[in-house]
Amino acid sequence: MRKMLAAVSRVLSGVAQKPASRVLVASRHFANDATFEIKKCDLHRLEEGPPVTTVLTREDGLKYYRMMQTVRRMELKADQLYKQKIIRGFCHLCDGQTLLPMQEACCVGLEAGINPTDHLITAYRAHGFTFTRGLSVREILAELTGRRGGCAKGKGGSMHMYAKNFYGGNGIVGAQVPLGAGIALACKYNGKDEVCLTLYGDGAANQGQIFEAYNMAALWKLPCIFICENNRYGMGTSVERAAASTDYYKRGDFIPGLRVDGMDILCVREATKFAAAYCRSGKGPILMELQTYRYHGHSMSDPGVSYRTREEIQEVRSKSDPIMLLKDRMVNSNLASVEELKEIDVEVRKEIEDAAQFATADPEPPLEELGYHIYCNDPPFEVRGANQWIKFKSIS
Repeated sequence: MRKMLAAVSRVLSGVAQKPASRVLVASRHFANDATFEIKKCDLHRLEEGPPVTTVLTREDGLKYYRMMQTVRRMELKADQLYKQKIIRGFCHLCDGQTLLPMQEACCVGLEAGINPTDHLITAYRAHGFTFTRGLSVREILAELTGRRGGCAKGKGGSMHMYAKNFYGGNGIVGAQVPLGAGIALACKYNGKDEVCLTLYGDGAANQGQIFEAYNMAALWKLPCIFICENNRYGMGTSVERAAASTDYYKRGDFIPGLRVDGMDILCVREATKFAAAYCRSGKGPILMELQTYRYHGHSMSDPGVSYRTREEIQEVRSKSDPIMLLKDRMVNSNLASVEELKEIDVEVRKEIEDAAQFATADPEPPLEELGYHIYCNDPPFEVRGANQWIKFKSIS
């Protein structure tokens, strides 16, 4: 009898030691999946588009929620480090916390619709894509602070981050689009069943080189998904003031296109799956316009309120937050509980704080490494510095 009472006591004490929320989550039965209606895409030169309903599994929902929260908290920390003058130079953010851009559904939804072996290239608002392509928060924040542990060894900064099958982070407006078409050409030339997602903003959409890339991609039927992230403002100029036609998904003319709700991760995921399948079938390129929004200015130096009203910003915030949209869907469909999602929030905050400590404590790269990594798999050679008497060794 005493042994039985002791065993019961141990079990009860073990339960008491666990946080009440964890016990509650563990004891609750959740649905494995749920079906949701999503907004129909506008189509150009397509007879049918992505589905208007989709299934979200509990596993995927929790994964998407964690990824979007991580991107948001990471960018909030970058905002804080920039204002503390720990991050220097250019810094373009892509999240939706307080007054920052709200584009997490774009980077997470696009990644959910492709394979890890597919390729992606974007402009300078690249932190979220760098994370979804597989790099850690530590590597991203350390790159922003210019430390050796950064993904580009502290030499690239905000606009030049790279990962496997991720080609940046490019600072020249629109210049990444012909490069993306070139990556798609390599996929086709090598006979690989891969596609390249080539992203640019509405501000870059009027660049002549983009239309040249459209033409070549269509002529050669390249597996390229051209993606215009339309956040309504190119720097401080609204799309209506910058473009005679704001139907960016029709800009390819002879290339089929679709306009997608870029604030809904499920819309973005299904549209990306549709576009990727179209390209893999050998039909050539396709164009996607993601309708999204940025709360913040174009960059950290832009307050973002001189060319639009605070009421406009607040209206979008209250109706279209992509994380809140996913959270409400999951809770209302019994895919997750509020307590479980709060636990994820706490874990994400801790991960971000640990990464920030690393990014501020890690050493900066020494001056003698300035010429390293210019070429890959080449023997060491000397690089001229600021004048002919200064030499740096280049090591691959």
